[in-house]
Amino acid sequence: MKKRILLSAMGLLGLTMSAQSVPGSVAMGAGYANQVYYKLSNQATNSYPSSSWDIAFNRQSAFDIGIRSNDHKGISVFEASADLNDWATIDVTQEATWTHLYNSETAWETGSFDSGSATYGWGEYNSVTHHVYGTVIFVLKYADATYKKLRIDDFWGGYTFTYSSWDGTAWSADTTTTVANSTNTTQLYNYFSLQDNAAVVAEPASTDWDFVFTKYLTDIMGDGSMMYSVTGALHHKDIQVAQNDEANGTDTSALEYSADINTIGYDWKTFNMGTFTYDVNSDMAFYVKYLNGTVYRLVFNTFEGSSTGVITFNSEDVTDQLSTVDQTAVTFGVFPNPSRDKKINIVYDAASSTAKNSINIYNLNGSKVYASELASAGFNNTSVDLTSLSSGVYVLEFVSGDFKEVKKIVLQ
Repeated sequence: MKKRILLSAMGLLGLTMSAQSVPGSVAMGAGYANQVYYKLSNQATNSYPSSSWDIAFNRQSAFDIGIRSNDHKGISVFEASADLNDWATIDVTQEATWTHLYNSETAWETGSFDSGSATYGWGEYNSVTHHVYGTVIFVLKYADATYKKLRIDDFWGGYTFTYSSWDGTAWSADTTTTVANSTNTTQLYNYFSLQDNAAVVAEPASTDWDFVFTKYLTDIMGDGSMMYSVTGALHHKDIQVAQNDEANGTDTSALEYSADINTIGYDWKTFNMGTFTYDVNSDMAFYVKYLNGTVYRLVFNTFEGSSTGVITFNSEDVTDQLSTVDQTAVTFGVFPNPSRDKKINIVYDAASSTAKNSINIYNLNGSKVYASELASAGFNNTSVDLTSLSSGVYVLEFVSGDFKEVKKIVLQ
């Protein structure tokens, strides 16, 4: 939810003179060997070897399905077939015909495996058993040009999956295992190493971090034509971040917060071809807002690059200097979800009579496939017919004035 921040003259003085700036740093190691989680309130760090896991399973509830691959490790994920009967005959020489899939860089819940051709990316929902059964064969290509094929067999309180390794001439015997949602209950994801055939812990408790410094793939051209590996910060799902250019002073009169997890991202630094070091934009500040209204200001100082992976920054709690005013007072929901007949209801309560309300629907490639304006103020329950769209997973964006919120919807 985007909010406008109003700063009084005394508040501005407080930002520059009263708030206590706290130095912080993380060390990713040579070659960015570690993913490092950081908590602003206590400057705590938690580090995990970046190569320790291959796939991560969203374990937050029985309804939250999401499977991410390890961008930091350089794993490429392909959809090789939408027919499980092809399992025994997957041919790595046909890689050029496979569909390359990517993790979302803006939302944790949409991983590379969720972007496949099935309704849920990797499988289909069974309305009788209430399980999601796999229908897609994936191939993972590692940085050393080795391959593993994988299918997600079943989701029901956890993930059952089968995988096999390519030895250069043939596929190994299948290995089937289950990762239950009931494990690591304080964390957002469960992690698994296909190379070691083992579950691993690769993140701290959800309450113990605000963002993770890692390598991830970004749409560098902005049009989907090139995914490029970058090193930066992705923030926790329960915080929002506003980016503010403060080259001409600390003016926070128009901060807009975003839930996109790459808002901090990577572009607060640039590589200097003259000195072969990184220049950091210390005029760029990030305001990190929590569910309880607390706001921290974050500014980066140095980035040493792959030689050490050391990053330094300063942060300060500026909650008392900022006055948060909710400009929209909007509540919003979608039902039924999943929709069996491709018809949904948008339920919202908008306090403002002047705000323009609308919805936009995007496919997982980021293309807008539907748009509609809605009634303005008050409580509304609007039916939306999406039978013109193919079955699958979509992202619905609800807009009311400055307020924006997105939800994943499934059309069956």
